Amino acid sequence: MSYCVNCGVKLDASLTRCPLCGTPVLNPNEFRLSAPSSPFPEEKGQAEVVKSRDLAILLLVVLLSTSAVCGLLNLLVFSRSAWSFYVIGACLLIGVLAFPAVIHTHFSIYCCLLCDGMAAAFYQYMISFNTSGREWFFRLALPLTAFVTVLAILFAFLVRKISSAFLMVALYCFLELAALCVGIELLIRHFLCLPLRLTWSAILLAICTVIVVALITLLALTPLRNEVRKRLHF
Repeated sequence: MSYCVNCGVKLDASLTRCPLCGTPVLNPNEFRLSAPSSPFPEEKGQAEVVKSRDLAILLLVVLLSTSAVCGLLNLLVFSRSAWSFYVIGACLLIGVLAFPAVIHTHFSIYCCLLCDGMAAAFYQYMISFNTSGREWFFRLALPLTAFVTVLAILFAFLVRKISSAFLMVALYCFLELAALCVGIELLIRHFLCLPLRLTWSAILLAICTVIVVALITLLALTPLRNEVRKRLHF
């Protein structure tokens, strides 16, 4: 039996306040067993998500300031060679490559790949200012960059529009690898004024041809294709 601490009246165990004076009923045993409340909030806070626009502004400021500082250093202090063109071209290339990843734009992947190829060509053009001539750029670097860009756009088209299955993607890769090797050798031999014939690329072309034929056969035989997918967990 408990009593009110204020007026001394007997209290029932179910009461929380004294019926006579209204004083709250406090049980010392329950008070000792109750854990003290923490002054800190129980739920952990979450940091605000960084906006893509702010991240893009930061990246743009860093690249522009780097280009400007290196350009001024090249112009006013270290002016023996146009070394700042390497940095300026690299900043442009990084900006073009990082733009679709930082800012979620509505540009298609084909436009992004085309811009990447143009940025790479511009970077090579900036490098040509530190060479004895620009013949290598117009006769080798620019055609090779354009060729690689076309292959990349074609690969994206095949994956997005034709099929994105693993075996089909492997088929695209070996076809474009063979075309890339042949194109590189022919462009190099054209730049060096050599006869246009295949040497080292013929070996890679033969290997890729065997693999491509095997993949086409595998894709044509449905039971075999399903068994390969099952065993390799495709």
